[in-house]
Amino acid sequence: MESIASRRSSTTMKPERQSPASPVGVSQAHLPITNDMDLDKIAKGVRLILEGIGEDPNREGLIETPSRVARMYQELLYGLNRDPAAEINCQFNEDTDELILVRDIPFSSICEHHMVPFIGVAHVGYVPENGRITGISKLARVVEVSSRRLQVQERMTTEIANALMKQLTPRGAIVVLSAEHLCMSIRGVRKPGCQTVTSAVRGIFKTSKALRNEAFALINSKN
Repeated sequence: MESIASRRSSTTMKPERQSPASPVGVSQAHLPITNDMDLDKIAKGVRLILEGIGEDPNREGLIETPSRVARMYQELLYGLNRDPAAEINCQFNEDTDELILVRDIPFSSICEHHMVPFIGVAHVGYVPENGRITGISKLARVVEVSSRRLQVQERMTTEIANALMKQLTPRGAIVVLSAEHLCMSIRGVRKPGCQTVTSAVRGIFKTSKALRNEAFALINSKN
């Protein structure tokens, strides 16, 4: 049987966008999902930051900035308190026990240490148990939800791997994230272009060196 790994695919996902009701005092548009964020409180906090750095929050260019930033945070952090595993909400049975890998899934997240972005790609793979698979877009959705919260890359990598194991109960899972962290690129040591790479392996990927090497070879392939 032809290996599914030999037919690997890359995918680019955009979060589904809905239009929830607007909280008092801050208008909204095109947000991906509603949540319980207090946008007025965020806007007040941004106004205090502007005052703290010596800006005039009432000048023309800044007067709408607090509400804009509040809406931005609601969009960037909508995955807070959501379970990434719940995104794997459909399963199918196929006659396969080969590696399934979706690579180069773009993501952006917010580092919880300095609240600036880290941006990169995720590679997510698993080996089905008894032919139980899910739609490949669901793997991208797991990455999306896990990224849309205050994060650290190490935890995000673990969350994605655990979500696959929880929902699909596969023979094994592998997750590799590579990202540039703006807290390192634009402040501190100021080293733009550096990539942080993290990985998590579960099940058969821990015990089978050959399978693990196959996955890493496909991830690093240029084709």
